[in-house]
Amino acid sequence: MRLRFLAAFVLVVGCLPVSSPLQSSSKSSASKPSWVLSWSDEFNGPGGSAPDPAKWVIESSGNGWGNDELEYYTPRRQNVRQEKGNLVIEAIREKFTGPDGIQRNYTSARIKTQGRFAQKYGRFEARIRVPYAKGMWPAFWLLGDDFPTVGWPACGEIDVMENVGSQPSTIHGSVHGPGYSGPEALTGSFTFPNERVGDDFHVFAAEWEPQAVRFYVDEKLYQTKTPADLPPGKRWVFDHPFFVILNLAVGGSMPGSPEDSIVFPQRLLVDYVRVYTRR
Repeated sequence: MRLRFLAAFVLVVGCLPVSSPLQSSSKSSASKPSWVLSWSDEFNGPGGSAPDPAKWVIESSGNGWGNDELEYYTPRRQNVRQEKGNLVIEAIREKFTGPDGIQRNYTSARIKTQGRFAQKYGRFEARIRVPYAKGMWPAFWLLGDDFPTVGWPACGEIDVMENVGSQPSTIHGSVHGPGYSGPEALTGSFTFPNERVGDDFHVFAAEWEPQAVRFYVDEKLYQTKTPADLPPGKRWVFDHPFFVILNLAVGGSMPGSPEDSIVFPQRLLVDYVRVYTRR
């Protein structure tokens, strides 16, 4: 996501209606002979519990996150919890004023592994079911762990999966760096034929090596980015550890605002996140 953090928050460092049943996979790992599991979360904690605090930091703010987002991210169990073997990030339409005095008409959640886990290179994958209403913006992404010192986009960003509700059948994968960030990011897309992304769970992955980032959906390679794709004179900034972020934004520069007819709450379901290293 993406994008554009506000500098003041450096140190703060589809549509599934409420009645829709949660779904979960069996937790068996796919065979990956080239990879060794280095970190994971299967979200098997007690129902209603917070994500494992040894693995995740829950962020809290309504500052727009540099993207003109409309939600306030909270640590409340209404917005983020484990349930039936999934992480649930739930966006709610409600008036909310945070401790910083910022008022918003939506709440949601955003979690990260910053300070808990980061890795240089590897396969980063998650099995996710996204919402699909206009104005929703779910994302699974990676941010360089030097972000607090060098800022964005110099730290680098890898968007393993982004979806905007106005494009219910399409996901995007991107890399951002200095001189190729925001609207100028190196981006590719995958469109599901004859279905919405949010009709079921899908496995989204990025395989990241010294001179390449490859993007997959359900084991299908749909794009590769390398230093050869950079604008002339720009730097490849993907040679240091990155941490993981999951969030569900409401509104913002990419998806636009939700329509009044959209049914809330909206849910982003994450069956697992797994990170591998090469054998």
